[in-house]
Amino acid sequence: MRVALFVTCVNDAFHPGTGRAVVRLLERLGVRVDFPAAQSCCGQPQYNTGYRHESEPLLRRTAGAFEGYDHVVTPSGSCALMVREHYPRIGRAAAAEGRGTALSRLAEDLAPRTYELSEFLVDVLGVTDVGAYFPHKVTYHPSCHGLRGLGLGDRPRRLLAAVRGLELIELPGAEECCGFGGTFALKNPDVSAAMGADKVRAALATGAEVLCGADNSCLLHLGGTLRRQDAPLRVLHLAEILAATEEDHR
Repeated sequence: MRVALFVTCVNDAFHPGTGRAVVRLLERLGVRVDFPAAQSCCGQPQYNTGYRHESEPLLRRTAGAFEGYDHVVTPSGSCALMVREHYPRIGRAAAAEGRGTALSRLAEDLAPRTYELSEFLVDVLGVTDVGAYFPHKVTYHPSCHGLRGLGLGDRPRRLLAAVRGLELIELPGAEECCGFGGTFALKNPDVSAAMGADKVRAALATGAEVLCGADNSCLLHLGGTLRRQDAPLRVLHLAEILAATEEDHR
């Protein structure tokens, strides 16, 4: 099995520890992980703001970077959704415009090999207990792209529930959007901030020590809201919890 880590822009720039946690976790489970240095932005910001043609070179670059791998694993539901759902649409649109089928073939080849982390663990490796230890109270926020786009369901919660020492607390209104939404937060800052405040209020009410998510873009938004309130709650990506062991807490 040849597996590549698709770290994504947000993680590379702001949360490199998440990428390292994915590698540590997968290697502990017996998976050899490569990091193709040619990877870059997947083109989601361009595509989401209506610049489809501008996203095409990034599709080509991404497909080239991950060519030949059996599986591509990413700790980001939004980027996984971009590759799985939107890349084929971009390719089909290019073909319909008479610009050939090469882009469509690249997209159709990469899409089914791309997995969000919890999907890969549960569906490909067939595990929920990854040997993690994290002695803290945790509440989980399911990001919209993972929940509604990929249909992750309860995979992340099943993984968290199997972590030794972890007390998983239900988040009220868990399926409500946190207000980030990529460019939505830039175009509608007041609405975005209000939605984030609602989500943070619900998380604080749980009494949890950690607000966990599977997308660091949402956690950046929520973490910023928490810091501005000087709130006693930290945000942490799912991968970093699953990678933790008893030695890390000695």
